[in-house]
Amino acid sequence: MLHEISKERFADSAEQAARDLGELKCKFVYSSRLISLVVPKELCVVEAWLVATFFIAERIHGLRESILVRLGIRIWSYVREEASHGRKAPIDPFTRESCKPSASQGVPLGGMGSGSISRGFRGEFRQWQIIPSLCEASPVMANQFSVSPPVFPLPIDIFISREGGNKNFASVLAPGQHEGLGSSRKPDDQGISSWGWNLSGQHSTYHALFPRAWTVYDGEPDPELKISCRQISPFIPHNYRESSLPAAVFVYTNSIGGSSHLSGDHVNEPFQTAKGNLPVTFSIAACETQNVSVSVLPCFGLSEGSCLTAKGMWSKMVKYTELILIEIIICFFKDGQFDQENFNSGPSMPSSAGETLCAAVAASTWVEPHGKCTVAFSLAWSSPKVKFVKGSTFNRRYTKFYGTSEKAAVDLAHDALTHYNRWEEEIEKWQNPILKDETLPEWYKFTLFNELYFLVAGGTIWIDSPLLSSSMRNDQDQVRELENAVVKETEDKMNGRKRTVVERTTECTYESTAITGHNCVDEELCRDDDDVGRFLYLEGVEYIMWCTYDVHFYASFALLELFPRIELNIQRDFARAVLCEDGRKVKFLAEGNWGIRKVYGAVPHDLGTHDPWYEMNAYNIHDTSKWKDLNPKFVLQVYRDFAATSDLQFGIDVWPAVRAAMEYMDQFDRDGDGLIENDGFPDQTYDTWTVHGVSTYCGCLWLAALQAAAAMALELGDRDFAEICKRKFLKAKPAFEEKLWNGSYFNYDSGSSGNSKSIQADQLAGQWYTASSGLPSLFEDSKIKSALRKVYDFNVMKVKGGRMGAVNGMHPNGKVDETCMQSREVWTGVTYGVAATMIFAGMEEEAFTTAEGIFLAGWSEDGYGYWFQTPEAWTMDGHYRSLMYMRPLAIWGMQYAINRPKAILEAPKINIMDRIHLSPVIGGFSHNETGVRKIVTKARCFSNSVFHCAC
Repeated sequence: MLHEISKERFADSAEQAARDLGELKCKFVYSSRLISLVVPKELCVVEAWLVATFFIAERIHGLRESILVRLGIRIWSYVREEASHGRKAPIDPFTRESCKPSASQGVPLGGMGSGSISRGFRGEFRQWQIIPSLCEASPVMANQFSVSPPVFPLPIDIFISREGGNKNFASVLAPGQHEGLGSSRKPDDQGISSWGWNLSGQHSTYHALFPRAWTVYDGEPDPELKISCRQISPFIPHNYRESSLPAAVFVYTNSIGGSSHLSGDHVNEPFQTAKGNLPVTFSIAACETQNVSVSVLPCFGLSEGSCLTAKGMWSKMVKYTELILIEIIICFFKDGQFDQENFNSGPSMPSSAGETLCAAVAASTWVEPHGKCTVAFSLAWSSPKVKFVKGSTFNRRYTKFYGTSEKAAVDLAHDALTHYNRWEEEIEKWQNPILKDETLPEWYKFTLFNELYFLVAGGTIWIDSPLLSSSMRNDQDQVRELENAVVKETEDKMNGRKRTVVERTTECTYESTAITGHNCVDEELCRDDDDVGRFLYLEGVEYIMWCTYDVHFYASFALLELFPRIELNIQRDFARAVLCEDGRKVKFLAEGNWGIRKVYGAVPHDLGTHDPWYEMNAYNIHDTSKWKDLNPKFVLQVYRDFAATSDLQFGIDVWPAVRAAMEYMDQFDRDGDGLIENDGFPDQTYDTWTVHGVSTYCGCLWLAALQAAAAMALELGDRDFAEICKRKFLKAKPAFEEKLWNGSYFNYDSGSSGNSKSIQADQLAGQWYTASSGLPSLFEDSKIKSALRKVYDFNVMKVKGGRMGAVNGMHPNGKVDETCMQSREVWTGVTYGVAATMIFAGMEEEAFTTAEGIFLAGWSEDGYGYWFQTPEAWTMDGHYRSLMYMRPLAIWGMQYAINRPKAILEAPKINIMDRIHLSPVIGGFSHNETGVRKIVTKARCFSNSVFHCAC
């Protein structure tokens, strides 16, 4: 393959590109008139396109675009390198086939962290996430299992026969022509396309209120019958046992409704995946009562040669229904009624390679004229072990209660049928106060609950591991035998802190041999008292990094409100990470430079991808140890959680990391004004939006962190550090306002670029957390309201009349800031965060109007169809970026502002900073370690409020 580019136009760019293109094994050949770029044949069209695009961007569009193309080239090279090792890159913009938007998404099944299956509103089972980091988005309409990931779509069918057999109806309860069935159906097809896909869907409706959903079949397939299906999953706030269960229940009721109140027998059919992956077992069950009989079909196939094919099974069911002489026969079933001897048939033979085997459970019942009936099915799956690509293996949370056998699916299916009524009672008790609150808009209520889908479908992993020590890692010798790890303890002379450094010699691509061990923190801090395990969730299904911290800053309100002990454990994980260092060399793709994976004192961007907790910072576009928002966000989240939960022990556990994180930031105050400065690259969560000098986003976060650290230090008895933070705060605040306040809002940054005076929607993120923690406002109320009013008038209302959310950047002339991709995007989670800040400022009407834009664009019938897959961002024309993203959970920040924790509401009104008395000593952060355990012995009491101590 040969690409020829004019020498006159592109000679200056050639040598500059050579280093980047070298990784693709390209070379330049010069002639008198042309530069020929020789690209190896094995490179694909995408690579050739990147090469050509680089030259065009460099010469025609200028430096900024060429930098982005160089980044694209490096990312492509990195993606290929990871693929060569059998790994998926954390960010792969070139592969999006598994992440297509689908307007048929619905409420996912199961609890948190045990693998998830989503169910579309048309009845199809899709979005399979059983294996960590892998997501199969498309529905598979056959009852089949594949190697990676396993699939089990469970088509639900109905057969109806009236007296005399003169009216018979048979249909799969899924309307329309489904993908996976093919565009045409062959007469001799023995598979599921031979079934009766007769539901039009014109008279069926779907209702979703996570974690439940209702489908009503009104006159379909029988025009004289109305049937409803209620889907229930065990997502129950503050219930750390049942919320981890991989199970769901489907309750079918005829038009009159009602329940038999009989707990009958159940039938389970377990299945496992093929070899090559950790086992996954599925179990389906039906509740047998006095009026409901249950039967099973252990095995049938989809092709000729099977003992019983899908077509044969369907024909048998149709024939069976026609012979029943009862007024109404309704077979709610997962494939019919079968011979009773099947119960004693034993386990079926495993399928051979490439063969698809299926199984079914049927429940049949009769209904008197004008009578009622209820039939309940359950689906459970058991994948007890989580194995990450680089070898670490853990037991899932639910195994603490059901054991590690794959056969636990049988017990899970049984217990789901036994307990689902209580699940519903607890779910209603949680949701009803909000649903019945007439002061809240209706759209807000159901969007609030439905955005929680991500805690199930966001690739969540919940493991039963109270202490991340070497003893907890299964098969560690086998996992690390190639690494020849040698552990030794060293003293960090600079800070006087003791930490463990692991030196590894490996054959991986990393150049360094030094890595700080995970056990660098005193293991006494990792107690097993009431432990709820460890929790991971992805930044998004396209950005596969666990617990991305700059995004968790927005999403964490949901966990704090509903599962606070999980939230505290995530903060403990990051606290341990702050005090660790990983010296292995990593190439950062934006600039092409090298650095170490994790710097001591820096908050990691994420907990990793292929070996979470042990290989952090999977994100390698920028060197995040130089980001300016991560450390302040850590301090702010820790203090908010500390204040909201009144958990003194949590404060003690994480305090050394809080101090280290604050001290680390001292290096970025280069002019001694108490403020941190950005470094002229996108060194924050907006990682394509360059910042110069002091920025409103990072600067405001820093001010808030100074105040939060001072308050926490005071409560824990570290008065010297409280005084240091107060001094810096009093110095930094006037400098911040002087450099950025322009009379109506805070400028984007203090530089002189074309967007320095842009209106950033997220400019008061620090104030949001200050208010959430019950701390004094950072600025006068008039300035806070003025800035928020500016954001509302410009970033919100000037974009499609407020029907899109808040655009990130807006020029003061009313035009969208087109500086970069992210400046012109609407970020869904940021919009919710801005709305929460407005609520705290007493601007409720503006808050709900702002947030309603996300509902209108993403969730309403007139929107873009992003329900249950809310993306990170969209543009003015509705094009999305990164479906199924973590940040939209920030809507729970709005609810937190509406319904503040008792500890926050009852906080004394005295300004916490006024309680910190300054001594004559002047200086910056001290690096002399003060034992927190000695400090807190002075704080002998701890009341409901973190702002009051009788001592």
